[in-house]
Amino acid sequence: MNDLEGLSALIIEPHTGMRANIHSMLAMCGISKIDHAGSANNAVKHLTLKHFDLVLCEYDLEGGQDGQQLLEDLRHHKLISLSTMFFMVTAEGNYSKVVSAAELAPTDYILKPFTADRLLERVARALERRTALMPVYQLMEAGAQREAIDACIDGIHASPRYTVDFLRLRAELHMFLGEPAEAEPIYMQLFDAKAIAWARLGLAKTLFMRERFDEAEDMLQDLVESNSKFVDAYDWLAKTHAAAGSLQKAQAVLAAGVAVSPHAVRRLRKLGEIALETGDSEAAEKVLKQVVSKAKYSEFRDPEDHLKLVQTLVAKGDPVQAAAVIRDLDKTMGGQRNTAVCSAIASAMVHEYTGNEVRLAESLAAAVVAARDATTLSPEAKMELARNCLENKMDAGATEVMGDVMRNATNNASMAKAMAVFEKVGRPELAATVAQHSRQVVIDLVSAGAQKAKEGDYRGAVDLMQEAVSKMPENPQVAFNAAVAVLKCLEHTGWDNTLGHSAMILIGSVRRLDPVNPKLPTLAGLHQQILKKYNKSVSAKK
Repeated sequence: MNDLEGLSALIIEPHTGMRANIHSMLAMCGISKIDHAGSANNAVKHLTLKHFDLVLCEYDLEGGQDGQQLLEDLRHHKLISLSTMFFMVTAEGNYSKVVSAAELAPTDYILKPFTADRLLERVARALERRTALMPVYQLMEAGAQREAIDACIDGIHASPRYTVDFLRLRAELHMFLGEPAEAEPIYMQLFDAKAIAWARLGLAKTLFMRERFDEAEDMLQDLVESNSKFVDAYDWLAKTHAAAGSLQKAQAVLAAGVAVSPHAVRRLRKLGEIALETGDSEAAEKVLKQVVSKAKYSEFRDPEDHLKLVQTLVAKGDPVQAAAVIRDLDKTMGGQRNTAVCSAIASAMVHEYTGNEVRLAESLAAAVVAARDATTLSPEAKMELARNCLENKMDAGATEVMGDVMRNATNNASMAKAMAVFEKVGRPELAATVAQHSRQVVIDLVSAGAQKAKEGDYRGAVDLMQEAVSKMPENPQVAFNAAVAVLKCLEHTGWDNTLGHSAMILIGSVRRLDPVNPKLPTLAGLHQQILKKYNKSVSAKK
């Protein structure tokens, strides 16, 4: 019990009596720092304010959100660290719910009823594993991925019973660093030794990252057929189909995944988006209504869910129901980020359908203005706004919105998709003009930053590139050059904690936006050289 005395715990349980019961059990185990949350929203507030070593979460939460959806939100928004031990508490025997939670990898399940001794046994086992993996977790969360790989190798020798965990983390680190070729033999080793399904999935991911879609598809199809409950395989198979341009296949695979695991909002959202893109309005309406309903009680609701549902309903010829969805959006999410722009775009869709030209013009104008500050609004939403502007002879608005989309295009496919918005309404010349201007803006900014660095104005180069990143957060070229500017500034002007933190964030952005960029290893290498030059420890990098 002494090992547990310093741990902090959060109990997420809607029923007062059960919270008190679990609290008593934890106290019997030696844990004294215990907080309570009676709902998912209350839990998010607790986890936003402080770190917990242990979370015990009831699956059947009240208020519309279950434990699986809460865990999904917490992991996606990074409100729990790698070292947090998350236990799902449930008496539910429904397999579809169990598999929904399993794909999100909680530390363990505790089935009710359970005793204090049983709880102590499970927590102690999880704590032993966490202690072995902690050096790797700390390095990963500090952004020291190279050192974390070395720690995985050392960990296998120090704690061989967790060899599989260390190998898995090492492979994931190589994938994160944009090194699928290095991850491949590790996944092969794991698969050959244990025939682990997720190792096979890892192999498929390495193929996907190298754009070997046919091979990835075959491997993932085999995984789905041999293990029909392996939901992650459905997700990656759908992603592979979509990358290869087979959207209808992607929709069918996601629908099959949802049938197995019907409680994951992000999968439902993706299915709704693809159904909308393929023109399957019936499926899109059904799925997007579920998304809006399931996400209603989440602290991380997205107003674009309502927007996509309105788009579907308008496509089906139901402006009355679409207008009701807009009212619900304004009522339930008013004041939240992107609500105003989504409401304006959605209203424009309805007014376009009903032929109310005055209200249409007002809504489009409001949407264009609101979109200027909506840096997190999806390209798809902006492209729909631009399409409506073009259809209604508001070229200036369309050009402004699409210029932003094109400047943030992550690759050639994204740029082609943006240009198609103009081409579909017979304006290919305007597409070419906006695309050329967008490219030139990026080229000029990068050149200006490089020139300042060449002249020795390293701080000026950083300021210029960071401003560019704020305007073009999804452009991999801008993120890459901003990272270079920051690193060069650190190299030539000395260590600065703020810039050191910026370097980590920018390099992370490059990895997210362009994971197979051949210059990534060089960029990461320069980062490591600078850290060593100034003798920066893991704690300092935080």
